[in-house]
Amino acid sequence: MIKLRNQATRNGHCVPWITLCRGCKLKSLELRPDWEFVADTVMGGVSTGQITKSKISELSVTRLTGQVSLENNGGFVQMAFDINNDGSIFDASKYEGIEIDVSGNEEEYDIRLRTSDLTRPWQSYRALFIARPEWSTTRVRFSEFVPHKTGIPLNVRCLRRIGVLGIGREYYADVSVSGIRFFNSWD
Repeated sequence: MIKLRNQATRNGHCVPWITLCRGCKLKSLELRPDWEFVADTVMGGVSTGQITKSKISELSVTRLTGQVSLENNGGFVQMAFDINNDGSIFDASKYEGIEIDVSGNEEEYDIRLRTSDLTRPWQSYRALFIARPEWSTTRVRFSEFVPHKTGIPLNVRCLRRIGVLGIGREYYADVSVSGIRFFNSWD
């Protein structure tokens, strides 16, 4: 049973607007992201890159490529998407974490979460993974995400945005994503 109610905030923090049946466990939820490219140029950096959609090994993928530069206090390239197309919050409390199907160039990348509780663009919740050349599935539990530049704990009832980033050092980013989902380990 799903109940809808108006989205609201209380004391500046989100109040979920979708209430799922209490005690229910949900199957994994495959996401259909509309990825967008963002780089440190939004804050004066000079990193360059792009995202492309293509077929690799007969999989439909979105590929992030680019040169991460630390010049001008920069240092990232990113592909990200709003979980709900209208930017509203998503209650992921019935899931254990995020699973992502990736391939890449043996480099380290971030999965980033943003919630409606965060007010500054540099605030997020981060988890690292390595994108191996062979396709693999990386599973990150919500409890593994680390707050970045915020003292607010991760509230998965208020998720808004998910990103994959090459960040923090000079290197060439090349990571492809063929699937991303919220998971439960009992699936």
